[in-house]
Amino acid sequence: MSRVSEPEFEQALNELTSTLAPFLEKNPSYEKALKIVQIPERIITFRVVWEDDKGEAQVNRGYRVQFNSALGPYKGGLRLHPSVNLSILKFLGFEQIFKNALTGLSIGGGKGGCDFDPKGKTDNEIRKFCYAFMQELSRHIGPLTDVPAGDIGVGGREVGFLFGAYKKYTNSFSGILTGKGLSFGGSHIRPEATGYGLVYYVSWMIKHVEGAEAGWKGKKVLISGSGNVAQYAAEKVIALGGVVLSLSDSKGTLLSTSPEGFTNADIAAIGPMKVAHKSLTDYHQSTSELKSKFTYHAGARPWALVEKADVALPSATQNEISEDEAKALVKAGVKYVAEGSNMGSTQEAIDVFEATRTSAKAVGDVVWYAPGKASNAGGVAVSGLEMSQNSARIQWTREEVDEKLQTIMEKCYNNCFETGSKYTKETGSALPSLVAGANIAGFVLVADAMKAQGDWW
Repeated sequence: MSRVSEPEFEQALNELTSTLAPFLEKNPSYEKALKIVQIPERIITFRVVWEDDKGEAQVNRGYRVQFNSALGPYKGGLRLHPSVNLSILKFLGFEQIFKNALTGLSIGGGKGGCDFDPKGKTDNEIRKFCYAFMQELSRHIGPLTDVPAGDIGVGGREVGFLFGAYKKYTNSFSGILTGKGLSFGGSHIRPEATGYGLVYYVSWMIKHVEGAEAGWKGKKVLISGSGNVAQYAAEKVIALGGVVLSLSDSKGTLLSTSPEGFTNADIAAIGPMKVAHKSLTDYHQSTSELKSKFTYHAGARPWALVEKADVALPSATQNEISEDEAKALVKAGVKYVAEGSNMGSTQEAIDVFEATRTSAKAVGDVVWYAPGKASNAGGVAVSGLEMSQNSARIQWTREEVDEKLQTIMEKCYNNCFETGSKYTKETGSALPSLVAGANIAGFVLVADAMKAQGDWW
């Protein structure tokens, strides 16, 4: 398939290559590694035929992109959504290579999924689909080969069914999937990991700009999405003293009109509603108190809805901040933008944020942008920790896993900051580029391992 028909993958590739320029200028031999790393090691496509509750056969397209195994077994989620196609999975798998590298764990990059829509399906239909999907996928994965995880449309229920199917088909109980239930090899903090890790990463951004004692207290935070990432990012922001102004879904944005913003009670109530595939407008309309506490903006994302905010955390899906919305965030005084979603900002939006960094004379004038491959690496980091626990047949406590997650996100941030400082501070900018730092640091780790293994020379 030509790249012209793969816009999401082409965008991800362009975003990486455009920031590698200062590194490649000094290290031209790595051009060859760049040509090779952008081609997946293997792409598996297959049909999935399953039986609905009426006894009728249904068919979907299944995929697994095993992109790069230089650092370890392929690792990346399975997405169930009608929009799933090869371009989206190649973009996600490509991003996953470098994200996984930045965790410092021994995991390669991959992604998979199916154009199956779990919305409106019964538990029995989802179980039948998962068993049909795993019947083929089980031929291509394994604890030392490829360890999938969840993604959009794949939560604890789906992972449980997929794990059960793999166990049945292979007659083995192994750590083949991450995000499992705690009773059969799962890890504490896994559902929370991406959201928590996102907030931990931004905490280090804040400290670098505002001082070692600075934190989230009083900061106004815009969050998009209302799934796992958004919910747990909101929960952690609230715990650290921040004010969550918004959550959103595919139908619109729920905006707080209260000085305290969203509360833990709000987040706890929204979680089960989203599992049941209900919308935020259902929550908003459920009581008169909520109608007065929030305003609902149908068809809108949160970025241009407020006059003042400090932090923006896109946590829904790709390309959810446009150029105009980026300009609105700059106008609203946002100082930190970090992606909980993958490729959450368009290239034009990134250019807006990076322009403030290169033109500002003081750090206070910068809108500092962190790409998803770094800032949302907490999810795959705890997936990697789950793999380690499975290999040792142990389970760490919640506190132990959270401590390890914080350490991984700190090292990830420092790697991005130091690499960005080496290759972008010389432009005279007020702060280094975290997107260039993440891309260069992740690329070098993978390229060096590929060269040592004979993948390029």
